[in-house]
Amino acid sequence: MKAETRLKGLVEVSVVFPAYNEADALEAAVEKVTKALNEFALSYEIIVAEDGSTDGTDKLAAALAEKYSFVKHIHGEKRLGRGTALKNAFKQSNGEVLVYMDLDIATDLKHLKSLVGAVEFEGYDFATGSRMLPKSIAQRSGTRHIASKTYNFMVRALLGSKVKDHQCGFKAFRREPLIKLLDEVDAGHWFWDTEILVRAYLSGYKIKEIPVSWRGGRETKVKLLKDSLNMGWQAFLLWWRLKVQ
Repeated sequence: MKAETRLKGLVEVSVVFPAYNEADALEAAVEKVTKALNEFALSYEIIVAEDGSTDGTDKLAAALAEKYSFVKHIHGEKRLGRGTALKNAFKQSNGEVLVYMDLDIATDLKHLKSLVGAVEFEGYDFATGSRMLPKSIAQRSGTRHIASKTYNFMVRALLGSKVKDHQCGFKAFRREPLIKLLDEVDAGHWFWDTEILVRAYLSGYKIKEIPVSWRGGRETKVKLLKDSLNMGWQAFLLWWRLKVQ
């Protein structure tokens, strides 16, 4: 771990990787993020939140935790879902700035310093990569682009959020407000990203969206039609809980 930083002050960062059957991507992702963190972070940990894997991800994560003092492996015997895995990992983290990203590293890591800096030095409570800003570059199919724009428009209209991209898997949080919100979030899987940002916005926390370079690399685990319908239904349920109940 590098002992010096290019950012002024101490940056204590926890990076969480939600991992389910990611044996082919895990080690390379840890190495890439370690290299990126060494460019600016004085103190950091990388947490592999792995649950229910059947492809050896658990053994590989355990080996990485044995090899590197800054890697922590949180294992669950049963598949809990991405949101639940993130919630458990954040509660066991040690950092003041809490980050999560997907293991495919779809968002270019050149943005990691800006993401952390928005929370650590610019005074934002939450920061998120956005594929919907004018300066963003997002490489994905036209169908998925339209589906994403439609979904985000629906969330803004239904739930009152001003965030343009709720689902980008590249987010940073100031520890205190995130921990306060975690137990309010009901979503256990893909909708977690949306719900945490909506609740943060409605609670008055400051959120910064950062333009990013993003590319859909390997085969996504998001099933477009099924998961879109499910997240739309969860958005409606969240509206009911927030506005009606």
